[in-house]
Amino acid sequence: MTRIITVASGKGGVGKTVIAANIGITLSMYGKDVTILDADIAMANLELILGMEGMPVTLQHVLAGEASVDEAIYTGPGGVKIVPAGISLEGLRKVNPDLLENVLLSILERTEILILDAPAGLEKSAIIALASANELLLVVNPEISSITDGLKTKMVAERLGTKLLGIVVNRVTSSGIEMAKKEIEAILEGRVVAVIPEDPEVRKSAAFGQPVVLRSPNSPAAKAIKKLAAKIGGVEYREEKEAKETAISRFLRIFRR
Repeated sequence: MTRIITVASGKGGVGKTVIAANIGITLSMYGKDVTILDADIAMANLELILGMEGMPVTLQHVLAGEASVDEAIYTGPGGVKIVPAGISLEGLRKVNPDLLENVLLSILERTEILILDAPAGLEKSAIIALASANELLLVVNPEISSITDGLKTKMVAERLGTKLLGIVVNRVTSSGIEMAKKEIEAILEGRVVAVIPEDPEVRKSAAFGQPVVLRSPNSPAAKAIKKLAAKIGGVEYREEKEAKETAISRFLRIFRR
């Protein structure tokens, strides 16, 4: 049975899409057959984070009845399959969100794990993404407004029959003023499965359209995301050894140019 994991948040700007993209890529690199679908039709940015903007056919075309699902599936970084939503304002006007459920059903037949990058909040597309999933991965920042909005999302998901897979606390600093893990678990009545530290490499990776788990695999955020992906996929976490260039190897590399 295909696992459908919706990555959602109560509010925007918490890093939900970055988490969804990098988890999907890591699971694919662990040998899983993974498809990531950008269900945020109105404010899509998955393709920007992955450096895949400008794809000729996107979810917009499918939801407008202008293309098939097969035409909108691409191979992305790390071998993960990607269904970009499209960022065209003109294309957005033609979209029929009611067709999203049919698209999801079609993709289920051809993947092992389907990750839905849900819109923030509780608009119609977000509700469809929550209702379609087996599991919810709830992304919050360690601040009361994010956690309060996340609680609303969790409550709606539970009413729709979607099980909470876990809570991801993203962009955690060492300032000492953030909410503690136990407090967050108490408020959201769920288990925190990962704490992702604030990491400048995440911003750099997004700016260059390169997933942080590939661009900076040994950065703190990348390691935390890869550990989370291993936990989700039921596989052993493999830490990549950082290659250290010796003085001799550096000399030889320069000499051979």
